[in-house]
Amino acid sequence: MNINTMLAMGALLLFSFISLNFNGVVLQNLTNEIDNKVFLTAFSLADDLIEEIKLRAFDEKTVVFQAINKEQLTSTNSLGPDSGEVSVNNYDDIDDYNGFVKNVSLPHAENYTIISNVYYVNENNQDLRSFTQTFYKRVDVKVNSPYMSNEVKLSFIFTLHSK
Repeated sequence: MNINTMLAMGALLLFSFISLNFNGVVLQNLTNEIDNKVFLTAFSLADDLIEEIKLRAFDEKTVVFQAINKEQLTSTNSLGPDSGEVSVNNYDDIDDYNGFVKNVSLPHAENYTIISNVYYVNENNQDLRSFTQTFYKRVDVKVNSPYMSNEVKLSFIFTLHSK
């Protein structure tokens, strides 16, 4: 085997190694781009639901605003849609979204599941769930998809101070 043949084989081997590495980097970049798009879509879906909930009254008792005591608010075991509120179009207060589930499949956003939970939280520490009525409600919105390794979770604290 002469030196030219060895150099040609070495060059071919080096070119093959570089091509494999380049293809791996391109594939990893495409994977990261898709992961980011899926995550951003999930984040947008969660944020959209929170923005929708912000348009609602704090409680069924405050749809027509009035000064009330916290004991008059919806009880903790009655959070969720009221009778007659069969769709989002009928929801009039925040806690109607407790247990809300929506599946979203659009051409660019397939197989997302949006889940929201609403509960009262402690007045002094909104990370602690309260089992009695308070002037603070927390909404947790989770979005998952078979294309995501982790779900997206956004939370928002709603408050009503009554005198």
